[in-house]
Amino acid sequence: MNKIRVAIAGIGNCASSLIQGIEYYGSRATENLAGLMHPDIGGWGPGDLEIVAAFDIDRRKVGTPVEQAIFAKPNRAMVFQESLPASGVTVLMGPILDGVAPHMSDYPDDEAFRAADAEPVSVVEVLRSSRADVLVCYLPVGSEDAVRHYTRACLDAGVAMVNCVPVFIASDPFWAAKFEKAGVPIVGDDIKSQVGATIVHRILTRLFGDRGVNLDRTYQLNTGGNTDFLNMLALDRLQSKKTSKTESVQSQAEERLDRRNIHIGPSDYVPWQGDNKFAFIRMEGRGFGNAPIEIELRLSVQDSPNSAGVVIDAVRCAKLAADRGLAGPLEAASAYYMKSPPRQMRDSVARDLCDDFIGGSARDEFGAARRAGAAE
Repeated sequence: MNKIRVAIAGIGNCASSLIQGIEYYGSRATENLAGLMHPDIGGWGPGDLEIVAAFDIDRRKVGTPVEQAIFAKPNRAMVFQESLPASGVTVLMGPILDGVAPHMSDYPDDEAFRAADAEPVSVVEVLRSSRADVLVCYLPVGSEDAVRHYTRACLDAGVAMVNCVPVFIASDPFWAAKFEKAGVPIVGDDIKSQVGATIVHRILTRLFGDRGVNLDRTYQLNTGGNTDFLNMLALDRLQSKKTSKTESVQSQAEERLDRRNIHIGPSDYVPWQGDNKFAFIRMEGRGFGNAPIEIELRLSVQDSPNSAGVVIDAVRCAKLAADRGLAGPLEAASAYYMKSPPRQMRDSVARDLCDDFIGGSARDEFGAARRAGAAE
């Protein structure tokens, strides 16, 4: 089969893990693919993704081969695949717009952000000339205008999109209609990690409801030392992220919690943590006889690899949908892989519907997802 031609907007830690993972799994035997949610989707393995275009605005990355740029500062993602082949892909200057918070120029030590001294390329023209199949959007939290710029480029170029950030595109009826009209599929919005704070918090919330326990109050506090956490120190850029994470958990509760009784981070930047994310979850509820039940949990993960395995799935689903002639938001895949999909579902239901779609038994995955959502 032909490879899936992938463009990436934002060559940060998450892009580093994704690109390392393509080589890491592509060079391994099919029986040694631990860590993957789906070793095969539509006949494509993880190694069947090919990076054909890359965009960034950082002086240390623009003009550099992408396989080198992923290790440039301020990236701090875990290195699990040191040897990468020459890609022939140079990181191009994208539009800056609101893609960087002002305080990023004050990054500690020698890692302060400076924009490259280059003119932005036409994203549409690059997507067309590179014959990209799917664009993965890894822009920083709060980059509302920049994400929409790449979204319009995908629509104009006819390129499928995987929106990994909490700017609401697939879940916004306005943009969803544009993707349907353009005949382009999208998976979004805001990636769930494989076993991250959001998915754990969602499942525990659903567990309370399924077992008849009233959830009275809960919080999720997160700390990390990568640029995602540093970027989110700008509180004016944080609102969409906070909304995405909070609503993702709220959607699994039997009854919505009053906003005073639910607090979902992100919380703080701790430089020495690097790409290691700590999540602290507390849940307080009442069970049989009004007896109190409390859970406190601490989760430690390498943040970027934890999301890259999900993106490898989402990219293949987007390509599969395009090959099947589907357009608009992929509701089952989005519900399974994203925090803020067009339709929230139980994760077990989303998984079954996504597997049905991958297996080809649900070509009309929109209708199947809607029927499942209506039955919830």
